[in-house]
Amino acid sequence: MHRLKRLAVIGAIVAAALPALPAHAAVTPVQANGQLKVCGLRLCNAQGKQIQLRGMSSHGIQWYSQCLNTASLDALAGDWQADVLRISMYIQEDGYETNPRLFTDRVHNLIEQATARGMYAIVDWHMLTPGDPMYNLSRAKTFFTEIAQRHNGKNNVLYEIANEPNGVSWPTVKSYAEQLIPVVRQHDPDAPILVGTRAWSSLGVSDGASETEVVNNPVNAANIMYTFHFYAASHGTSYLNALSRAADKLPMFVTEFGTQTSSGDGGNDFTRSQQYIDLMAQKKISWVNWNYSDDERSGAVFTQGTCPGGPFAGTSRLKPAGVWIRDRIRTPDDF
Repeated sequence: MHRLKRLAVIGAIVAAALPALPAHAAVTPVQANGQLKVCGLRLCNAQGKQIQLRGMSSHGIQWYSQCLNTASLDALAGDWQADVLRISMYIQEDGYETNPRLFTDRVHNLIEQATARGMYAIVDWHMLTPGDPMYNLSRAKTFFTEIAQRHNGKNNVLYEIANEPNGVSWPTVKSYAEQLIPVVRQHDPDAPILVGTRAWSSLGVSDGASETEVVNNPVNAANIMYTFHFYAASHGTSYLNALSRAADKLPMFVTEFGTQTSSGDGGNDFTRSQQYIDLMAQKKISWVNWNYSDDERSGAVFTQGTCPGGPFAGTSRLKPAGVWIRDRIRTPDDF
């Protein structure tokens, strides 16, 4: 046999004996997709292909930054094969307002960490209490100006400008978005911006309303998506159906969900969760699960005491919700 042909045969035999590597091992999500954009009702990659991102949200970085270290982020990108990390920076609750410099720098660092691993990064302005985003408008302008100035050369950053507006009307949330979006766009014209919806980002469902208030009065801006949050043990058919209807009329992104109750604790409803997962796959709705920490609640994926030492890869330190969500993040992407 010719020497080159013999080497080729040997190479083929060796390759056949090796386990197939996941797509993420060779090409990272950002390498595969590049700069994302909203095209019609979907999130699309640089080639115009509709895609779905799947990943994890941090817990509040004022409490659980020790769960976001080199080993844990390596595991999230490599073992979990996550496409996206949501960086959850609370504004109140001992967060940003207590030390803007510290928390802005912490977000800068985590964006760099996600970037180094080829993941997308959602910068989550985690306003929760008070629920009126206008309360933090000037803080948000300061923060997002610096973030957009620093990272506008990257193609992997998404801006979530209001986590869970509550106790206010949709026109108030819309007005906030229309004041803040130009601040981001001035420095980063291309990144998708994620807009929170009324009643804890439930499209108003938690206040007895529906997605029609957004459909009939959308934010006046391009390249934006609207967020929806659900906790499967609390949020049943009415929430699921609202998300399904909304996704046929609005660009939707589920930036937070859990398999348990809306407290992030309690028993897991994996049956209902799977219904949401199936819907989001069908309609190419990107999603991020809450949360990548070792908090005592059932929604934190790691058992208490896992952080900072780990191990973070595999399932030995995962709670039931962690095992379940890791498996679904690891399902091969369609890109």
